Amino acid sequence: MLVQTSRFGNVEASHEDILIFPQGLIGFESSRQWLILPDPENQEVAWLQSVAQTQVALPLVSPRKFATDYKVNIGKRQLAPLKLRNTDRVFIFNVVSKSGKTLTANLRSPIVINLTARLACQVITSDALPLALPISLGSTPAIRMAA
Repeated sequence: MLVQTSRFGNVEASHEDILIFPQGLIGFESSRQWLILPDPENQEVAWLQSVAQTQVALPLVSPRKFATDYKVNIGKRQLAPLKLRNTDRVFIFNVVSKSGKTLTANLRSPIVINLTARLACQVITSDALPLALPISLGSTPAIRMAA
């Protein structure tokens, strides 16, 4: 299938590449199908690209890169949409935001992905974490955030 994007042009993807967010994302509840695409200029960044909304792509980073002791407590109820089993491969990412010239990772609302089942959800933790962790992505100014 061909996915049109405003950031990456047309992207060829198979149905197995698509992540399903049964409840959507915060602010994008109606978008249920997403792709993860690498940033061509910065290997520390991946993009969560909406399949339905060509202009919507959210930059993601691994929290371990910037907060090595990052841990979140997530209730079973929040993880229910992922249908997790002991053998599933699970990944956690944080959405990057830009305020002025500062990039931050949202630590309190991580995206949890069951890669095995291709299911994902965004959860909200009440852990005593900073909401936004300032991050540096090397010398690359290339998180070209949508204006």
